[in-house]
Amino acid sequence: MTRELHPRSGAQVLVDQLRIHGADTVFGVPGESYLSVLDALRDANSIRYVVCRHEGAAAAMAEAGGKLTGRPGLCFVTRGPGATHASIGVHTAFQDSTPMILFVGQIERRVRDREAFQEVDYRAMFGKLAKWVVEIDDAGRVPELISQAFHRAVNGRPGPVVVSLPKDMLSDIVRVADAERYRTARPYPHPEQMAQLRSLLAKARLPIVIAGGAGWSASASRDLTAWAEANVLPVACAFRRQDAIDNNHPCFVGDVGVSPGAELAAHIRQADLVVAVGPRLGDITTGAYGLFEIPRPRQTLVHVHVDGDELGRVYNADLPIHSGMVEFLTAARSSEPISSPTWSAATGRARAAYLAHVAPRPPQGSGVDFTAVVTWLRDRLPADAIVANGAGNYAGWVQRFHRYRGYGSQLAPTSGAMGYGVPAAIAAKLRYPDRVVIAYAGDGCFLMTGQELATAVQYGVAVIVVVVNNGMYGTIRMHQERTYPNREYGTALVNPDFAVFAQSFGAFGVRIERTADFPAAFEAALASGRPAVIEIVTDPDILSPTASIAGLRA
Repeated sequence: MTRELHPRSGAQVLVDQLRIHGADTVFGVPGESYLSVLDALRDANSIRYVVCRHEGAAAAMAEAGGKLTGRPGLCFVTRGPGATHASIGVHTAFQDSTPMILFVGQIERRVRDREAFQEVDYRAMFGKLAKWVVEIDDAGRVPELISQAFHRAVNGRPGPVVVSLPKDMLSDIVRVADAERYRTARPYPHPEQMAQLRSLLAKARLPIVIAGGAGWSASASRDLTAWAEANVLPVACAFRRQDAIDNNHPCFVGDVGVSPGAELAAHIRQADLVVAVGPRLGDITTGAYGLFEIPRPRQTLVHVHVDGDELGRVYNADLPIHSGMVEFLTAARSSEPISSPTWSAATGRARAAYLAHVAPRPPQGSGVDFTAVVTWLRDRLPADAIVANGAGNYAGWVQRFHRYRGYGSQLAPTSGAMGYGVPAAIAAKLRYPDRVVIAYAGDGCFLMTGQELATAVQYGVAVIVVVVNNGMYGTIRMHQERTYPNREYGTALVNPDFAVFAQSFGAFGVRIERTADFPAAFEAALASGRPAVIEIVTDPDILSPTASIAGLRA
């Protein structure tokens, strides 16, 4: 006996599919092109629509949500300018391997290919930015294609999917069955591969694990820790994936990011076995492809990745393992540990080198000592605090001196997207309202998405933003001084009073010019229970933990 199918609009069918697939939050900026979806969302009490002030920020929030949960982050934007604004979030999700679905309102089907108002061919526009792009022409296929969108976003190498929604299709009335909730499929390592890995470990004299990439979970992090601990393996984390293991654990030896410690880089070069668990081994994590020879590294390489197409893409691994992180690390943890590993002392030396690398430095220059701020917050924040940042030289202090205590505590774009930190922090606080959420932002980075303080105030999201103000685009200035010393041009900034800016939204705002004033300012921001901005004024001469303008010119 077949069940009766009730008539629904395409928009209602779409929202019903979101509910079936477990959506509880979507981010967006409203648009005339998908008003029918907004109307359907109004009746879907189980799905919260978070109204943002810019599509780029909305897409960043969706990407951060996908990164935190492993489920597709969802974003709705209107056609044309809305979609182009949101493209930065799609690019971030692609490079960060984050499951995400961007829904874009589209022109009516009857005027297609006439360059109608705000018309864009989204298959062409997003073809190289997303895993898959689809335009739904038939409302009767909404359940099928939305199910496919969710499956594509999470399976294989996770990533973004773009779904174009013609305005008139959303109003069509259809009778159609719903799809079932999506399922995640992950490959498992073969027992023979795990036996071969153990054999390689038994023969090694100086191994190292590099952890990162997508598909991690709290259980995978625990299994990595247990496996490393049982075998006294040194674990380094890939660029902006430092929360794969508790940074206070004796096996953690640093991050292989933009500026890894010299000892860590030397350890990797001298290693006889590298086990890369999850990362793509891109240019940042490999030191501009300098830590390993291409295509055949000198080190014995074991590469574990969830996407079979990634294995052998740049480096020929001695043991490629096509597996999800949870599945591989479950098997690794249950394998027999190496008894009396010969590398125990080397792991201890690598850990000592890491601790020396991140030891606080004496204050440099005038203004607030940013190193002292980061290390104070590192010791003050609870273990489950979430720390977000965008891109810029200021992030170098965070990556170097902060210690991430567990999986899901770091939100940062491996794509290098500026403006990411504030919207990512808002998404995190919406998801986990009882956790402390901090966003670091440079002055240039903050003003790209700082208007989302309005979103934070509207939804009562008490994020704390630390704005590092040195009056310039610091990263570009650093490269400029290296290449064209004494010829600054186009990198200086004139900024507002960021504390007053925050207060104008109804947020807490304070400006700090002395390092000693920061702790009290932070406690006041936390106690306010409101979104907060703490502006710290730093010396413009100090470009990074290791570089200054004066030093570069010299």
